[in-house]
Parts: sequence; structure tokens; C-alpha cells
Amino acid sequence: MSFETFARASQRRLYRTAYLLCGDADTARDLTQTTLAKLFQHWRRASAADHLDAYARTVLTRTYLAERRRRLRDLLAHSRPDPRPAPDHADLRLTLLSALAGLPPRARAMVVLRYWEDQSVESVAQLLRCSESTVKSQCSRSLAKLRAQLGEAHLYSTGS
Repeated sequence: MSFETFARASQRRLYRTAYLLCGDADTARDLTQTTLAKLFQHWRRASAADHLDAYARTVLTRTYLAERRRRLRDLLAHSRPDPRPAPDHADLRLTLLSALAGLPPRARAMVVLRYWEDQSVESVAQLLRCSESTVKSQCSRSLAKLRAQLGEAHLYSTGS
């Protein structure tokens, strides 16, 4: 398969994942383009991968995390930003995206990959280079935080 064919076929899917990770359309477009540029640069190695879509998702996620770390490092070096007030949206999708934005980048990546992208614990752990128990505990903590932030946590709990 040629790079152009792959890029056309997967661009929309990569953009969706990028948008879920960063929550901003412009940043998601940039992240998708950066991912495709990296894939193009290393196409010989990428095209030899057993699962090209998984390879591309790995590049996307790691690029997102690296950019977040870089941005955070720059912010901390220059100033202490005031926390943004959480917007009050009526639309559930916007509310969920807002709640996801409150999670740290790595935890957000785990939640998006595990529950939105429906990846297994093993594949998320491999993708983010951490243990399976880390994925389980981080997802559990992140989901609890999301439930508390979204309110009415008793609707989501499994306990009585």
C-alpha cells in the first residue's frame, strides 16, 4: 500500500482520535498532519508493520503526549497560568470533552484509548509503554474523577 492511499483512508479516523485527545479542532488537525508527516518520513518502517492502523495510532498518541509535555514545560518556565473555569454546557458531548480536558494528558490518553477507541488494557499498556496495572489504576482513578466532575456519580456506580 502506498503512503498516499493509507493517508486518504486513515486521515478521518486519525483526526477523530486526535480531537478526542486534545479537544480542539485546530490542534487536532495539526496533530493529524504531524502524525502523517512522521509516518511519511518513516514510511518504509511503518508500512512493514503488522498492524498499520495501530502503528499510526501509536505515533499519534506519542506525538500528542510529547507536545503536551513540551507545552507544559514551556508554560511552567514562563508563568503560572490561572486555572480556567469549567464551562457549563448543556450538550453532553461538550460537557464530556470539557471533563476530559481536566484530566492530565497521559490519563486522558488512557481513557480515550481504552474506552472511546475500545482498546484492550494490554494494547493501551503497550502503546503507552507502561504496565497493565498502571492502565487499570489510572483508568479507574480517571473515571472516578470524571464521574465526580460530571455529577450524579451514583448513576454510574456498580455498587449498591
